[in-house]
Amino acid sequence: MKFSVIKRRRLWWTISATLMLVSIVAMVISWQQLGAPLRPSLDFVGGTRLQFERDCTQPNSCTQPIEISDVREVVDAEKLNNSSIQVVGQKQQGISIRTKTLNVEQRTRLQTALSEKIGVFNPKVTQIDTVGPTLGRQLFSQGLLALVVSFAGIVIYLSVRFQVDYAVIAILALFHDVLITLGVFSILGLVAGIEVDSLFVVAILTITGFSVTDTVVIYDRIREILNQHPGDRIDKVVNDATNQTLTRSINTTLTVLLTLFSLFLFGGETLRNFALALIVGFAMGAYSSIFIASTLLAWWRERKGESQVVSTESIDTSPSSQDG
Repeated sequence: MKFSVIKRRRLWWTISATLMLVSIVAMVISWQQLGAPLRPSLDFVGGTRLQFERDCTQPNSCTQPIEISDVREVVDAEKLNNSSIQVVGQKQQGISIRTKTLNVEQRTRLQTALSEKIGVFNPKVTQIDTVGPTLGRQLFSQGLLALVVSFAGIVIYLSVRFQVDYAVIAILALFHDVLITLGVFSILGLVAGIEVDSLFVVAILTITGFSVTDTVVIYDRIREILNQHPGDRIDKVVNDATNQTLTRSINTTLTVLLTLFSLFLFGGETLRNFALALIVGFAMGAYSSIFIASTLLAWWRERKGESQVVSTESIDTSPSSQDG
């Protein structure tokens, strides 16, 4: 039994529109509260990040999880009121503080005050990073430029290989994937304090490549079927192309997601958000390629009056054929 993607296209569009709307609302709220659509890390805004973890080898050091209120009290006492604080690590025995740029003396004083308040820290896992605002702006602008260039390259490539309407619809599907990924991290930034860094930009660029590749596979099959059966209606062509590539798309996506889930679970703190962004983006990429890009192409061709496409090469209008 064949799966009809065209028959329920309004359902697919409603799901996507809802997710996109939620993403936009989340980014608007984030902008109002944080001054940015996503919670930026030090990579983009500059400042100092300090990460400490209790030394659980000390007696009675890790019997209770760290309370953010205790950390906030110390941070406020050091006149760092606008700092971002997270409890991290196993059993909530670590803290991550993002604040304005601190010199060595200020960092030492803050670390000493925190140690007196919440317990002795393990020096082996202590991390202190400082990024200047100039470097942060440069990383942001370079990441944005890379994203714009990738979008432009995709449009040119698809316009040459297929047609302009194929390229435009593929970009719309790609925008869908990126927007929902941004929305998920905007929500996580609001509720869990998750920040986006330079690796997040790498993840977005990777998502664009995966999503377009999946869409191109379906578009290739649509073009092949149109050449083989030029008199078929476009909705039938799209349904046939989707069914012929559905297994391949699902298997490929599941294989990649299994690897990404392993990276998310066992890759450590540094790669966890990177893997999560890829999981969300790849899942949305597979969804948009199957349910959005294909159905939008059929809808657009119907509106143009090309629901039934006839190839001019299939009609022989030469004089010899007319004489026969």
